[in-house]
Amino acid sequence: MTEKVNNLINQWLKWDKNEITRKEIEQLKDSNNEKELLVRLEERIQFGTAGLRGAMKAGFSCMNDLTVTQASQGLCEYVSETIEQSKSKGIVVGYDGRHNSYIFARITAATFQSKGFKVYLFSHIVPTPYVSFAVPTLKAAIGVMITASHNPKNDNGYKVYWETGCQINTPHDKGISKKIDENLEPWSNVNITEEIKYDNESMIDPLSTITELYNKNIKEYSVGGGGSKVELADEPIVYTAMHGVGGVYAKKAFETFQLKPFIPVAQQIEPDAEFPTVTYPNPEEGKGALKLSIETAEANKSRLILANDPDADRLAVAEKLVDGTWKVFNGNEIGVLLADWAWTNRSTLTKGNTTLENNKYLMINTAVSSAMLKTMSEKEGFVHQECLTGFKWIGNAAYNAINNQGITFLFGYEEAIGFQYGDVSFDKDGVRAAAIFAEFALSLYKKGSSVQDHLESMYKRYGYHISKNRYFFCYEPSKMVSIFNKIRNDGKYLTKLGGDDDDDQFTITRIRDLTTGYDNGYSDCKARLPVSSSTQMITFYFKNGGIATLRGSGTEPKLKYYVEMIGEVKSNVESTLTKAVELVINQLLNPIQNQLEPPKDD
Repeated sequence: MTEKVNNLINQWLKWDKNEITRKEIEQLKDSNNEKELLVRLEERIQFGTAGLRGAMKAGFSCMNDLTVTQASQGLCEYVSETIEQSKSKGIVVGYDGRHNSYIFARITAATFQSKGFKVYLFSHIVPTPYVSFAVPTLKAAIGVMITASHNPKNDNGYKVYWETGCQINTPHDKGISKKIDENLEPWSNVNITEEIKYDNESMIDPLSTITELYNKNIKEYSVGGGGSKVELADEPIVYTAMHGVGGVYAKKAFETFQLKPFIPVAQQIEPDAEFPTVTYPNPEEGKGALKLSIETAEANKSRLILANDPDADRLAVAEKLVDGTWKVFNGNEIGVLLADWAWTNRSTLTKGNTTLENNKYLMINTAVSSAMLKTMSEKEGFVHQECLTGFKWIGNAAYNAINNQGITFLFGYEEAIGFQYGDVSFDKDGVRAAAIFAEFALSLYKKGSSVQDHLESMYKRYGYHISKNRYFFCYEPSKMVSIFNKIRNDGKYLTKLGGDDDDDQFTITRIRDLTTGYDNGYSDCKARLPVSSSTQMITFYFKNGGIATLRGSGTEPKLKYYVEMIGEVKSNVESTLTKAVELVINQLLNPIQNQLEPPKDD
């Protein structure tokens, strides 16, 4: 064992007080597993705009009691220096149902309490959107949610909200990271093993208050029930919490909207950190993840399934079609459907329930989401804004538009089934989205229509915008960089996809590289969206109107691709899309040559 490794081991054992993780490192030491010790101890888990996320294991590079302690100490110091009266304003701490989530939340709460912060610690598991809502509602300085969202069961995370209720963005992440590095040694006055004692002064349980206020606020978005103008069908709806936290809270949202109780997927409605019935606890994975939901729907003669991910900030939707097959809507389809609903019912999202001039309304989606929202804005007259991927961008853009531009925000979404309907809170929210989508679907059923029928009618109005989004696993960050650098080819990007014998419809008319800042869509070739040299992302625009984006995920070891084609004739758009996806995979990603691993269901 080298001196370097021994020093790292001694440093870990000096600071870590958890017997389980101490033993992990000691066993690796006893077996002389120097390679694994270096993986665990040489690099620190990086704090970024998504906070922390990683596997729950011993070591500085993983999620455990010590790294959560260090993150909390750094965050505490940064907030103390950055936000006025932060201690009296306090911190909101929530947690999901994963292994160790409550322990990590308790560590966070105890760390802040030791420095004189008022702490709002939820007494029970909550959806991530409740923390985003609670921070500005309680006028807190900061919020922390312990969750790894839809990641595999062995992962956990530490998500941070600023006093606006928005996810943190640069430069806060860098400031927090610096403070973490300056506060690595655990503070001596923090007892992380002592049970939490609520006193309604320094340690407060906000659960009942926030549940009541959240549902009171989202009720404004309901257009059904109580003598409203919108009639709803009396049809059963199936709901799954995907072994996560959503069940109780979605039930309450349905009650708030005066909807009939949904039919739960019995095997998945209660929280279970093992996620025993799914390979991945991610409803975005499609029919594989929704197998039990479909079985429940068939047994109860329901044609609509709503699914939250484990921390209930995302929403998946499936509908039984007239031919008896099930369609799982992708995030772009759900996004434009909810955008259309928000536009139709914009008075419910406007102060005073009035209707403003069309250009006083704003909708937002991300650079990898469908161009259909932009097309809708051009036809209807509302303002459309494109931003980078992730709700740290959407939420902050919506907040800034409302508070600095005097515009009414209606809706924002990202294609990864994340939706923010209205300004109740400034992050994606699968709980209110579930109740809102239920009303939307039931209103269609009452008219003899369906969700798929309505989507088709929108395509007729705005043109077919059909997308194919998928990913390959890429476990080595250096390989990810290498693949993208090959595509860049020292600035000599491809000018066309396909061979010489192919027609010129895939001639590349514009390239936007948000890693390097290059965008030849502008005369100065400089990108207008924010640039990050640490994130790989290139978008290609084709002569036929299609768009393809390649992007490295910020939270998972995935190289994602997003391809969209647009046109008036559905069959033509679909065949062109199939060809485009084939070219993107084979000509740009080269999965065989680059040894990229496809998802198991491909």
